[in-house]
Amino acid sequence: MSDDTLHFLGHRQRLRERFLNPGGEHLPDYELLELILFSAKPRGDVKPLAKRLLKQFGSFDAVIHADPAELKKIDEVGDAAIAALKVIKVATERLLKSTVSDKPVIQSWTALMDYCRLAMGKNKIEQFRVLFLDNRHRLIADEVLQQGTIDHTPVYPREIIKRALEHHAASLILLHNHPSGDPTPSKADIDMTARIVEAATAINIQVHDHVIISESGTYSFRSYGLL
Repeated sequence: MSDDTLHFLGHRQRLRERFLNPGGEHLPDYELLELILFSAKPRGDVKPLAKRLLKQFGSFDAVIHADPAELKKIDEVGDAAIAALKVIKVATERLLKSTVSDKPVIQSWTALMDYCRLAMGKNKIEQFRVLFLDNRHRLIADEVLQQGTIDHTPVYPREIIKRALEHHAASLILLHNHPSGDPTPSKADIDMTARIVEAATAINIQVHDHVIISESGTYSFRSYGLL
């Protein structure tokens, strides 16, 4: 076994031990990325790659959310590395979603918004999502009903109502993202929300809120008196 092989194997073992010891959760971002990349690259030193990823995308969060096509532009990043990074995002989404499942989402609002920001906040195209709730405000289903362009998503109230009836939902939370970073609703957002509320009210389904998600924050229609 070469000296280089012994060196990186020793480094990996020491890094794992530091992570598992008290305070290990405070490892710097590049070392967390190293730990993630170990499974994708079982041989060699991944520290330079971890640092290149952080330099290219700017933060740990941005690396995890980066588009696979952009990740592939980085030397030494292949499908295995992309899968290792993306499993972190998916696992985190599931953990956050589990904190609101089978609970009244109104009582878990902060956790719900954390989940939505993770799932939608960094999307490069607009996405319209609906949370279907039962009569105790528990989550029945979370569905992406439409995807659009960088600044527009076609929304069809009839499709939302159809899905609500199929789920036997008592209320809805509407969500969509603004890739521009500004969560302030446009006139089209306000008008579209009014049409959905009118259609839902006609069959005794409540629209609890419409929340716009962006990287910079969220905008709740209810909090601003628009619902």
